[in-house]
Amino acid sequence: MRIARLLGTVLGTTLLTATAVLTAPAHAGTAAVRDTATLDRPALRDSLDAVHEAGMYGVFSSVRDGGERWTGASGVADVATGRPVTPGMRQRVGSISKTFTAVGVMQQVERGRIRLDAPVGDYLPELIPGERGREITVRMLLNHTSGIGDHVLSAFPSLLQGSAESLEEERFRSLRPAELVRMGLAAPATGRPGSVPGSYSNTNYVIAGLLLEKVTGQKAGAYLTRHVIDRAGLRHTYLPRSPYIKGPHPRMYESWFGLLDPPRDFSVYDMSWVSTAGSVVSTTDDLNRFYRSLLGGKLVGKASLDEMTRTVPVSGLDYGLGIYSLELPGCGRFWGHDGAVFGAGTIALSSRDGKRQVALAQNLMKYQELDENGRPKLHPIDEAIAAHVLRALCPEVPASGINRSRLTESLRFDQLSH
Repeated sequence: MRIARLLGTVLGTTLLTATAVLTAPAHAGTAAVRDTATLDRPALRDSLDAVHEAGMYGVFSSVRDGGERWTGASGVADVATGRPVTPGMRQRVGSISKTFTAVGVMQQVERGRIRLDAPVGDYLPELIPGERGREITVRMLLNHTSGIGDHVLSAFPSLLQGSAESLEEERFRSLRPAELVRMGLAAPATGRPGSVPGSYSNTNYVIAGLLLEKVTGQKAGAYLTRHVIDRAGLRHTYLPRSPYIKGPHPRMYESWFGLLDPPRDFSVYDMSWVSTAGSVVSTTDDLNRFYRSLLGGKLVGKASLDEMTRTVPVSGLDYGLGIYSLELPGCGRFWGHDGAVFGAGTIALSSRDGKRQVALAQNLMKYQELDENGRPKLHPIDEAIAAHVLRALCPEVPASGINRSRLTESLRFDQLSH
């Protein structure tokens, strides 16, 4: 069946996905990000409206270029009432959470409590015993080369039968991180520890959260709040303790490639199923501030940042430690992450110097149709999102140059991002 093939080939280890993949083909060398561009506010407004016009319920975005800032929103936060989406809304940001967790781990590396190349079994011998505990290092968790499978399909078993009913049935289920790890360890291994290309797995970052708890003696959420979120000056970012989002936020609609018709609202959801791999709630402005703080050396030192930005191939990405790089030919290399939970997708990208940034959030997920191989077909929404991201990061590209032909040369839409 098509859904099962999709899960096996694309989502087997990556349920936390955003809809618009922004992974460019490899190119020799790295173009420097140009410093001459300024924000074209009407073009940003038009390109964001185009995402809504292509079928996205609601979308909001924050863009920075040096000292200039633009923020906008288009569409609805609630399909039933027509309540509009607004720029400052909070959103579940999915796997962008992995950057937060990686920063916390690297802070402990700097304090000498964790060694990147030490076996994870040295710290969590009961959780990961035996040969795996001896062979898998902390670095392998953070750059997804551990070979540990993903726990998500075990947490939502109906997905393997081509049904999305598990998503509703498990809405309020609370899962302990150690239980998630057991599911991931029981899944088929994706490769030998340390082998490349790596394979993206949410379980790696659940283990990273437990590692952080072991060496700090604090709950991971409490540590990340004090030493990452507060330190970066984020005012609207937090790890939830209940299924409900605090503050203004959109409803979050999941289609699951047509299995949920009409798309179902999953804005109320117990996020323990993904723990420190994907439960953070934030705003687009806060995400830009977070990556600017990280890349500017305010959260970790230069040596740690150098480690975080040393990439290996992982599931089609150039992945570092909780952060990946994206090369946009003729424009430059950008750093960040993307992610999603049921009904909500977010992407945040920043130039290495933190001057050029975009963060975008959307409230409708997996709206694409599947092809005969069970892979999502390119949808006009995908193209419109990519056009907005390119307009934000590469404003020197003429508007006439942003079309499907140009996009398909620069970006790949043949997979889901992580």
